[in-house]
Amino acid sequence: MPAKTDNRTVTKARAAARTEPLSVSDIVEWIRERIRRGTFVPGQRLVEADIMREQPTATRTRVREALQRLSSEGLVTIEEFRGASVKRFTHDDLRQMYRARMALEGMAAADFAAADKPELKRKLQKIQSELNEIEHTIDHERFARLNDEWHQLIIEGSGNEFIRMFLERLRIPIYRLLITTFYSARRIDNANAGHRKITDAIAHGRAKDAERLMREHIAEGLETLAAMDLDLK
Repeated sequence: MPAKTDNRTVTKARAAARTEPLSVSDIVEWIRERIRRGTFVPGQRLVEADIMREQPTATRTRVREALQRLSSEGLVTIEEFRGASVKRFTHDDLRQMYRARMALEGMAAADFAAADKPELKRKLQKIQSELNEIEHTIDHERFARLNDEWHQLIIEGSGNEFIRMFLERLRIPIYRLLITTFYSARRIDNANAGHRKITDAIAHGRAKDAERLMREHIAEGLETLAAMDLDLK
């Protein structure tokens, strides 16, 4: 007969879990995700007390260390007397980010195509099928989410941890801008035309085509952003 559970022990364990201080990595991820989603916008001050109010188990020391780590990643700016704020990116910053993405994601696509990873390739084709369903619509939020999953899966499929690490830093600041590029059915259709070609090249092991097509796809994304004359404030 199974031992009877002491409800008081369970309650205490749950209470302890709720009061366990957040790690620096947890705080970094919490802030990083809000920058990525646009909850924290460029130029917004990141006040330690405000973060601790939203995350009651975060300590001031760990929040401060998390902000320093995000500063080293280029997502946060720390200024004397003013403190931390979400970094503003210029148009030239974006151009450089996209050029770096062209090289890195191009390599990731080629490595994924050459890899013997049938399950991941089938998963990529499944995401592609979902992307195809959104064509001729203006469901920009779903398309942006699936677009992100598609890119992330290609990075995962490359099996290169350094590419993943570098691209994570590059993609976070532009995620909010990527959403704004998909506000019309035409832009969704144009972006997905590139996705289909890349997915096909990866699924059939055509590494050179996959790399070339991915570089072209990201270059087209940069042209779209440039044409939109986005306000980066």
